[in-house]
Amino acid sequence: MKSFLGFFGLTVVLLLSSSIQCRPWPSSKFCPKLQLTPVAKKCCFALFLGRPAQVYCEIHGDEGWIVIQRRTGGKENFERGWADYKTGFGNLDEDHWLGLESVHLLTKDPSKKWTLRVDLLDHNDQHAFAEYRNFKLGDERTAYQLRVGKYSGDAGDALRDQNGSGFSTYDRDNDNCRPCIYGDIAFDECTESHGSGWWYSGCGSAALNGDWHSSDDPIGWSSGIHWLTWKGKPYSAKASRMMIKSD
Repeated sequence: MKSFLGFFGLTVVLLLSSSIQCRPWPSSKFCPKLQLTPVAKKCCFALFLGRPAQVYCEIHGDEGWIVIQRRTGGKENFERGWADYKTGFGNLDEDHWLGLESVHLLTKDPSKKWTLRVDLLDHNDQHAFAEYRNFKLGDERTAYQLRVGKYSGDAGDALRDQNGSGFSTYDRDNDNCRPCIYGDIAFDECTESHGSGWWYSGCGSAALNGDWHSSDDPIGWSSGIHWLTWKGKPYSAKASRMMIKSD
């Protein structure tokens, strides 16, 4: 954990459950730039996304980002159904998934342009990242369809073949393949081989919500933290983080 957080820089924590008093969201600018002082290491913002919500922000460079997914170990079970992926789960200061509905509500405003950043860490503590302009999710009627624009980074454009895909879980299949081929094995759906929920399209090149594997055994698993344009399959990353910010 220390190397992961230390590598990515200063963390500003917005806790799901905390003794820290939550402050109202200060402006229409999401994850505003916070004054970087010793007493500003932790804070909590409350906002309303159809229901009361709290988010975890991190300062990357001088910009504030909302964390929508974090994986740093195997404490949190990510093999969950549609309802959990819709509403979110986990502890915001540790491993968590913010929730598809919350991300949709954040990104649906056509007057704001959002960027998605994916940070990855391998088991030798080597880092890579991918950024996508014009990120947004559709509503539940579209299965929270993924939309991403121009790519930049050094991890490779793994989301490109999943752009336009709906989200799938073991109890709601939207992967557009039957059978789904992984290696030389055919499955009825991608969640059968990969586990967890993701924007699968013929399974595709990215899946960050699979089983977490330790450095003793990170290779050879169909269900893992995969970004195949960075590490060829089936390598499972040590850590991942997905963050969004508005322009």
